[in-house]
Amino acid sequence: MSQQQLLRVATAGSVDDGKSTLIGRLLYDSKSIFEDQLEAVERSSRERGDEHANLALLTDGLRAEREQGITIDVAHRYFATPRRKFVIADTPGHEQYTRNMVTGASTADLALILVDARNGVLEQTRRHAFLSTLLGIPHLVVCVNKMDLVDWSQDRFEEICEEFRQFAAKLDVHDLSFVPVSALRGDNIVTRTESMPWYEGSSLLHLLEEVHVASDRNLIDARFPVQYVIRPQRQTDADLHDFRGYAGTVASGVFKPGDDVVVLPSGRATQIAEIHGPGGAPMAEAFAPAAVCIRLTDDIDVARGDTLCRPNNRPQVGQELDAMVCWLTEQSELSEGGNYTLLHTTRSTKARIERLDYRLDVNTLHRDESAGSLRLNEIGRVQLRSQQPLLFDPYRRNRVTGSFVLVDDTTGNTVAAGMITGPTLRESAVVWHSATIDRSERATRGATVWLTGLSASGKSSVAAELERALVASGIPAYRLDGDNLRHGLNADLGFGADDRAENVRRVGAVAQLFADAGMVAVASLISPYREDRDRVRAAHEAAGLRFVEVFVDTPLEQCEARDPKGMYARARAGEITGFTGIDDPYERPEGAELVLTPADGDPVAQAAAIMEYLVR
Repeated sequence: MSQQQLLRVATAGSVDDGKSTLIGRLLYDSKSIFEDQLEAVERSSRERGDEHANLALLTDGLRAEREQGITIDVAHRYFATPRRKFVIADTPGHEQYTRNMVTGASTADLALILVDARNGVLEQTRRHAFLSTLLGIPHLVVCVNKMDLVDWSQDRFEEICEEFRQFAAKLDVHDLSFVPVSALRGDNIVTRTESMPWYEGSSLLHLLEEVHVASDRNLIDARFPVQYVIRPQRQTDADLHDFRGYAGTVASGVFKPGDDVVVLPSGRATQIAEIHGPGGAPMAEAFAPAAVCIRLTDDIDVARGDTLCRPNNRPQVGQELDAMVCWLTEQSELSEGGNYTLLHTTRSTKARIERLDYRLDVNTLHRDESAGSLRLNEIGRVQLRSQQPLLFDPYRRNRVTGSFVLVDDTTGNTVAAGMITGPTLRESAVVWHSATIDRSERATRGATVWLTGLSASGKSSVAAELERALVASGIPAYRLDGDNLRHGLNADLGFGADDRAENVRRVGAVAQLFADAGMVAVASLISPYREDRDRVRAAHEAAGLRFVEVFVDTPLEQCEARDPKGMYARARAGEITGFTGIDDPYERPEGAELVLTPADGDPVAQAAAIMEYLVR
């Protein structure tokens, strides 16, 4: 692993769970603090009457923090090992300082969520876990701290892990790990402890050194929000008199000299002539989060707030947006009709809260649709309208172009942090036009056969054989393969829980249209979540269409042995996250019409079994 690779870490958890102590112990045991710093901590500890050096003082810099023994503001600490560089944000645990936690975690690659082994998972623990996933942090490490105070109990550790897993199952968690530690004593922080021989995992530092974050970067969607136009200001700069460059930070993707780009919102096309790094050094390429200056081949009008992107890969443009919002102030509250200044990338504009859809209960994730406002630390979904169009991507795809803050025009204070989920889909005058042809008048009766199962279970092979057999029998059929549809219909979707649900919804809607036209739609996709499949079934039944669910029940170890795309191997190696069957669940059907196993023969035989069922 490269020594230059940087990992940004945010701590989270309830107050007094030991976040500051853990960071102090991590710095101390990894020999990342100077002698004078340690002497200052020891002196302060003696003055406070502590029996030992209070390592939490390494991060608690405010006088109020030292007096109360809590963290109020966000403190950043930097250290390095031979394997990796780290930036750790020590964020507060008190509920009233949740806004500071949001600030500290907004750029993190990994969240360390501490849980006091005596108290278990608390409300603030759940709030911080939810905020971590809401902020798009791809890796969560739960440190069950103060294990020395529960006699190093394995049962207590596993009880807390199970409680957290049950809550995390409701969230979009890509990578979840658990480590039992004692931050005060240093057990399992830098080196493995002998106090818990039942724990077979790695120490916290080893886990931080080995976690794979390179694949978390968005290197596909090239986005460069322009922050400043650079022009020579002095007559002595004669050799630079005609220089015009555009400075900013690369939000995502990769830019190289010679690349075709489009300037939005004007839509003018041009090419990149040069890219300069700090100090004017020429660069062969630039990717996030590099701060660079880009010079274009053409002299076109580009200003602060504009965005450079690829001609065939542009952000969405809109004024009416749906967003998740965390309210950050107790001086006021969010309500419908409120007007604010919205800061998005390098652009600012006025915005109005059109509607509060619901307020979210962070404990149960229940949506309170009757809520009329958001107060301090409350989270909700809103519809807002900006005065000027925004160039955005959904937050789950791009944390830079998908985020914004709201500023109170009266006080100038930042009052909310927001994550864009997409454009607002308003009710319209679009209506369903009934067909003039009854289904009984068509030559064939349609149906949908939905094949579900793990990757490499054989779904696609069975679906292909079924399609062939149906057409050979004179029955019009068409195969809707999950991979094929991601080249077109679902090319804009990822593999998170929300995108998977939308993937199934779209395929189900297309299959329903085919079935209504008298064809047999053969859908083949993993569709791991039972609720999504049941929703497609319900839509078919409501329309009076036949729906046949076929569970291709191939054991995980057999699927993994096949692994035609090498995806299981990559998931096991940590190169990809959220892979069904490895670190993302597959929910087996409870009422499938057919269950096929490897004992039922090859794909031809299994397709024949489905044909027999359809005829019967």
